Amino acid sequence: MRSIERGRGQRFDGQSRLAMIQYLLVAAFAILGFRLWSLQVIHHEEYVRAAESNRLKTIPIAAPRGLILDREGRVLVDNRPTLSIIVNREEVKARGKSVLDLVDELIAQGVTLDRDFVRARLEVARRQPLYYPMVIEANADPADVAWVRAHQLEYPELDVIEQPQRRYPYGRLLAHVLGYVGEISQRELARPEYEGYRPGDIIGKAGVEKVYDRLLRGRDGIRRVVVDSAGREISQIEQIDPIPGRSIRLTIDLDLQRVAEQQLGRRRGVVVAMDPRTGEILAMVSHPAFDPNLFAARINTPEGKAEFRRLVTDPDHPLYNRAIQGLYPTGSTWKVLVATAALEEGVISVKDSRLMCGGGLQVGRRFVRCMGAHGMPDLHRALVVSCDGYFYRLGLKLGIRRMHEWVKRLGMGQPTGIDLPNERGGIIPGPEVKARLNPKDPIWRDFDTVIAAIGQGSVAVTPLQLLRAVAGIAMGGILHRPHVFLEAGPPGQRLSYQGDDVVVVPLHQRTCEMIRYSLWGVVNEQGTGTRARVVGFDVSGKTGTAQVVATHKAGGKLKDHAWFVAFAPRSRPEIAVVVLVENVGFGGTYSAPIARAIFEAYRNKHYGVPEEVEVARQTPPSSTGPSSDGEPVSQTASSTSDRPAEPTETRPPSDRGEGEHGELIERAPDEPPGAMRSERRRIQPAPSSTRSPAAGPEAATASPPESQSADPAANQPRSTMRKRP
Repeated sequence: MRSIERGRGQRFDGQSRLAMIQYLLVAAFAILGFRLWSLQVIHHEEYVRAAESNRLKTIPIAAPRGLILDREGRVLVDNRPTLSIIVNREEVKARGKSVLDLVDELIAQGVTLDRDFVRARLEVARRQPLYYPMVIEANADPADVAWVRAHQLEYPELDVIEQPQRRYPYGRLLAHVLGYVGEISQRELARPEYEGYRPGDIIGKAGVEKVYDRLLRGRDGIRRVVVDSAGREISQIEQIDPIPGRSIRLTIDLDLQRVAEQQLGRRRGVVVAMDPRTGEILAMVSHPAFDPNLFAARINTPEGKAEFRRLVTDPDHPLYNRAIQGLYPTGSTWKVLVATAALEEGVISVKDSRLMCGGGLQVGRRFVRCMGAHGMPDLHRALVVSCDGYFYRLGLKLGIRRMHEWVKRLGMGQPTGIDLPNERGGIIPGPEVKARLNPKDPIWRDFDTVIAAIGQGSVAVTPLQLLRAVAGIAMGGILHRPHVFLEAGPPGQRLSYQGDDVVVVPLHQRTCEMIRYSLWGVVNEQGTGTRARVVGFDVSGKTGTAQVVATHKAGGKLKDHAWFVAFAPRSRPEIAVVVLVENVGFGGTYSAPIARAIFEAYRNKHYGVPEEVEVARQTPPSSTGPSSDGEPVSQTASSTSDRPAEPTETRPPSDRGEGEHGELIERAPDEPPGAMRSERRRIQPAPSSTRSPAAGPEAATASPPESQSADPAANQPRSTMRKRP
């Protein structure tokens, strides 16, 4: 019995072992099957890609950005080829390293890499797949390129590719309009307007480059090549060519831009020229400026970083576009807007516009001076000599509410809508504004109205706003939106500017004619703007000298701002110009000659040089020459009088004023500096019906008879000049 039981036990143990072995085999095969299924199904794509990466390499081909051209097709911005060193992060990982470890190794080998730059690139590249190459040195040094190519067997994860780099051939010229480019940041990638962009993309950061980035940027291509175990290229599988960006043509006239830049020189200030018929910007200068090539080519070098720090810390703010971001008191240029409002509101009329000058005005316990004795001038005379006393009284008659409403209608204190980034609005005077800005003295008083009427106090607007408003008045109340974009290519698929939002301010014809005639007198009747006079091109404008601080504190960087805003020709304006030179003094001395040079350049380009100027230029210099009555006259002045006069120490007619410090007015001499002599200026002579600039308040009014235009000068013979086709 015992032997039988022992046999049964042994048989049971054998069966148990066999069953256990069977179970283990089943489990092993199940695990093996699951693993095979995981490799072939779940992770199929991953391992296929890994296998392919051992023999395939994807090389990006950067698309060049579109060119930027001026209105005549001249290149303002283009591209140049550069070499960049890239790394394949997937290969680096396969070799058991990190990118930073590789960078440290390369630096030890003498390659001039910037570890901080690579670290920043890694942060951005985290959103990209590992197989997508990453640039570790842009615009690489030739020695670094040679080293990488010589050591490609040892470092197959490295490669050298060609990339287009933005080039600004004129340097600082047009810097604030064109802007600059740079690599997209993580913060920008998170914004909805940059949807579809990838880390490492080069985008517009300022100016036209930023506003029209979608048009300018192209679509990158790729090359897929077969490589051997050493990373050497064996063959190419496919290539998708990049699509270049569209070229853009701007409204800028390079010739006028150069003249404006040269005239402003190294002084801080603004020059803007615009076509008032369309809003097209012909020139825009903001000084000081910067070199956009810094951001495109040098920003990652130690020298470039130092240069950028100097720009950021410069107290003159060269990165700041003063034309659309600078807020300034306008000085007496503001009087054009006040006069327009007063005529439209019926406070004065073309026939009845006389007000007392009185050498100033007593406002409460303050006497606000004019520093001139102009009697009882009419509006025309008050604008010609820029009489503060007249506008003190006119401002009080008009009232701050109506003044505020009218300057607002004319676009003051509001962005113009120009197609450039970061435009500012500004401040226009009013009770609510004072209460917000000066809570310690929130009550609006007559004194505030008086200084607001001459563009001081709480007036702070951009130069472009002033230009658009004055040009709009000259155009009969039609204000176009300023813009720099003209069209984008290629031929057959051109995109033209469609953003002109025309604002129509209803103005009476007699108002516009009176303003045009008065501003013509400022320049052509020995007013404050005679240095802007141009033969054969009826320039009409207004000077302004805006005080920054009280007169007894002025000096150096606190001197007055010099303004001049003008348009030409008077009756059919084709070009309008605003000039602001910071902290130099009188507008008639410093800004009017700059505008004159621009008007002359425009006239010469589109109409040719008038016969009078040609004769004067060809006349040999001489100390004296016979006059018609036998008396000797100087010919040196007349032979050069068509050129802008250089500033002198003598104070010219000015239009300075702020509050109790008033305005200094001096009569112009019979032959003002830079003016064309009367016997040679036969185009647009001063009408005989108007009084002499030296006439007193009892002289005949400037108003024309009913049968004539409200602009007496408009009834004079017109220039025989014809525009060039």
